[in-house]
This record gives sequence, C-alpha cells and structure tokens, in this order.
Amino acid sequence: MNPDIEKLQPYPFQRLTALFKGIEPNTELKHIALSIGEPKHQAPQFIAETLNQNMHHLGSYPGTAGLPELRQCISRWATRRFHLKKLDADSEILPVNGTREAIFALPQTIIDRSSSPLVLSPNPFYQIYEGASYLAGAAPYYLNCSEENQFIPNFSAVPAQIWNRCQLVFLCSPGNPSGAVIPAKRLAELIDLSDHYNFVIASDECYSEIYLDESIPPPGLLQVCAQLGRDDYRNCMVFHSLSKRSNLPGLRSGFVAGDSAVIRKFLQYRTYHGCAMPLQNQMASIKAWSDEQHVVENRTLYREKFSAILDILKGSLDIKIPDAGFYLWPKTPISGSEFAKGLFQTENITVLPGEFLGREAHDLNPGYDRVRIALVAPIEQCIEAAHRIRRYCESLN
Repeated sequence: MNPDIEKLQPYPFQRLTALFKGIEPNTELKHIALSIGEPKHQAPQFIAETLNQNMHHLGSYPGTAGLPELRQCISRWATRRFHLKKLDADSEILPVNGTREAIFALPQTIIDRSSSPLVLSPNPFYQIYEGASYLAGAAPYYLNCSEENQFIPNFSAVPAQIWNRCQLVFLCSPGNPSGAVIPAKRLAELIDLSDHYNFVIASDECYSEIYLDESIPPPGLLQVCAQLGRDDYRNCMVFHSLSKRSNLPGLRSGFVAGDSAVIRKFLQYRTYHGCAMPLQNQMASIKAWSDEQHVVENRTLYREKFSAILDILKGSLDIKIPDAGFYLWPKTPISGSEFAKGLFQTENITVLPGEFLGREAHDLNPGYDRVRIALVAPIEQCIEAAHRIRRYCESLN
C-alpha cells in the first residue's frame, strides 16, 4: 500500500459525524443543515434542457482537452471577467470535472519528489490541498489565516528556507471558510516571490462569482498578471467552477487556466488519468459560461440571506459580513466543537467546527474558536436557523 495514504486525515464531515455520536438532537425542531457548502439554489432550467438535448453524445468518447467551442467560450468569459488581454483557448485552458479533481491532480504533475518539497497552503483550508500534497510526495506548510491578518496569508512572514523548498502555493480567494478576498497588491507580491524562488501558484477561485457588491468583483490571479504585463501567466494557474457560480455541483464542470507550459504537462498527465468531461456536460457548460443573468440573480439571493441573517444575529455572536462567498465565519464564545455539539443537541442545526478545517500550526489552529455556517439552504430556513442560533447563544450567556 502507498504509505502516504496513512498521512491523510479524516474528512471534516467524518469528524462531524464522530463528534455528534451519541447525541440526541431536539426532534421537536426540524433539522437545518448549514455545514456543507453545497449550493441549494435552483439550477438554471436552460442547462437541464441543454443536457437533455445532447444525451445522444453518450455513445462517444470525449477528448481530454475538451471541445474547442468550450475552451473558446471559457476564454471569452475569463477575458471579459478579469480584463485580460488574451487567454489562448488552445494552449492556456483545460476543461475539468469540477475544481476538486483538478486541484488534486495538479500537484501530481508539479511536484518533484526528489528534493524534500513543500506545498504552502492557507490555514484553514480546503482539505484537498493537503491530501493532494501528501500523495504527490510533498509536505504541507501552513500559513495561518486569522483575524489579526484579515484572514489572508502573510507571505512576508515566510522564511527564505521555506521558500527555497516550496514548489507549489495554494490560494483560495475568496476564501473558504472566511470569504476574505486577497487584494491585488498581495497577489502581485506573491508573483514576485514566485519569480525569485520558481514555484507554481495555484489559485482556487471557485467562489469568485459570489460577492455582495456588484461594482467590486474579486480580483483574480490572472487579472493581476495582466496588470503586471505578464501575458504568459508564467507559473500562475487558476481554477474555476460552475458548481457555486451556476448552482450546478452535480454537473462536475470547471476549468483550469494559466501558464501554457504547465497546461501542456497537465494535459499529458490528465490523458493518462482518464478524466475527460462527458460531451453532454461540455455542451451544457458552454450555455452556462455564456449567460450572466442567472449568476446575477444567484448573487441577489445570497445578498438577501446575508442581510436577513446578520440582522438577526447581530449582538449575539461575534460575526462579520464576508467579502465574498456564501459562508459566515463567526467567533464562538466556547470552542467551535462544543458550540456545534450544543447547537445540534438543542436546536437541531448542523454547522462545521472551524478546527476541523484547520491544523495546529505555529502553536495555533486558527479555526479553534470558530464555526463555518454555509448559507446554502432556502432563505426561510436560513432565517429560522438564525433565530435558533441566537436563542442558543443567549442560553450560553
């Protein structure tokens, strides 16, 4: 057996199940799940129709590089959204089956196992970053994201000896779980470090299209490259998905884009990996990337939820509105685990303890006294949950 398998920790939701073992929730209240970041808004009807119209493609093998029409559509969307001068559809874009599988696969292409490699990751983080690093033969190095640094990695605090071993840096902006957006200036600093130490930057931007102010969309890594005149996107890769943007988690559709040299090697890896996107999914993806109206409507729904929920929870929980995304990341008066257990037992609501999303690093687990609340349920359920959470907080006082 691969010994690196033993380095993998239980997934956060496995830990949540173990945490709740033996606890009887209040069955007089209907359960409300706010722990999993699975969008519950209605998927666009025209996507379902496109899928149905293209089911005859079930009899054909898809190509790993994807349809030229899909890559061209993605290029048009990304160029417009991030103000790029160009993004070559043939050499700088690959369609993928959701960002999760692509994020896992990229380190398998990047990492040179022979030199004690490190992969830098925000902490807390999406657990795939850690698992992918271990299974590629690297060790993770965690960058604590706490309230003191606005939940954004502090790259200037990383010692030179760490940068010397670094082969890959994972970013998540807007962040999971905090919703913090990494400013363009900070991204430019990281690009400069990449030039000096020659590591790849992998920016997970799957929440980039869920933001509260229509006039201030979050900047992306390739956008900053364009501002710096780096139109080759050297050592820079971004991941985007239709799961959150278009409420299509079941379509398993996204893309990776950036440095053509990395894309070329990544395509070679993926050809052996056997992960081509089904043709009917590609046709539906073309429709999704070509339409913005449903995305604007999606943001409106989240905006309404944030406004209602924060108004109810104000004064009962240390909570702030995030820059983007659909999570709340409040500080809890007791440990996040104890808070989640008590909330489940008394109010029949599941939230995710923040420490399950982080690791003890530099004498700190930044998620210890926080919980992640995913505002994915219908607004009526979110409002009901907010009233119950307020009641639970008042019982603690």
